[in-house]
Amino acid sequence: MKNLLSKLTLLSLATVLLVGCGGGNNQAPANNEPSENTGNTNQAAAEAPEDLEDRTYIMGLDDTFAPMGFRDESGEIVGFDVDLAQDAAKRMGIDLDLQPIDWAMKEAELDAGNIDFIWNGYSVTPERAEKVDLSEPYLENSQIIIVMADSDVKTKADLAGKTVTLQAESSALDALNADEEFRASLGADPVEYATNVECFKDLEAGRSDAMVADGVLARYYIKQNGEENYRILEEDLGKEEYAVGIKKGNTALLEALNQALADQKADGTYDEIYSKWFSE
Repeated sequence: MKNLLSKLTLLSLATVLLVGCGGGNNQAPANNEPSENTGNTNQAAAEAPEDLEDRTYIMGLDDTFAPMGFRDESGEIVGFDVDLAQDAAKRMGIDLDLQPIDWAMKEAELDAGNIDFIWNGYSVTPERAEKVDLSEPYLENSQIIIVMADSDVKTKADLAGKTVTLQAESSALDALNADEEFRASLGADPVEYATNVECFKDLEAGRSDAMVADGVLARYYIKQNGEENYRILEEDLGKEEYAVGIKKGNTALLEALNQALADQKADGTYDEIYSKWFSE
């Protein structure tokens, strides 16, 4: 009996020591050991460059600008630019928060330090290049003219003396003002709203005869709300490109972002995100 008790005691002691030392095949790696990465390498968070601040960066956006950045049925902010920015942030090794802003105040928000990126279908214009530093362009766009399907308007000339609506402080306004002959032909100043959705509602209600907007946004809206209800004129107000706006002089952030954007295109991530949000 004494021998049996001794053996059981030794066996129990050995078991305690084995568990306490982390023995067995289920041992977790120590905190300083890398775990196996079973996902895509481009999804792994990078280490932030030393010259970037150790803080959360803020992306300013218009949360009604589908499909670039908008709220889905559950109220979550989603979109092409959102996916692109979140992936870029991982590559840059920074944390990113999304902040809806008044689009008319975007450059002021950036200059005040309330946001770090203007990233939401931000078209490249000479005026904007004077106010902010711009990333390398990542998407082509155009300013198009939309009318209702039953409208008699077929060309820009048909809008002489008529009313046009667009988003305030937008590249649509810049494009309209740049076309001096077309601008002068209109019956009055364009009707400006805070969002493009409000512009569409104004057009649908018959309070305006046409709307000028980013082609990316307008085509997405039309597809979601019945393509048979609208018509896009063959003439547009010019081609342009989207880029990201960063506060003047923040060279480290701009270089890190441009590298992330280049890497996204090189490894196919950009094409994956593009396919998710856009179709023929």
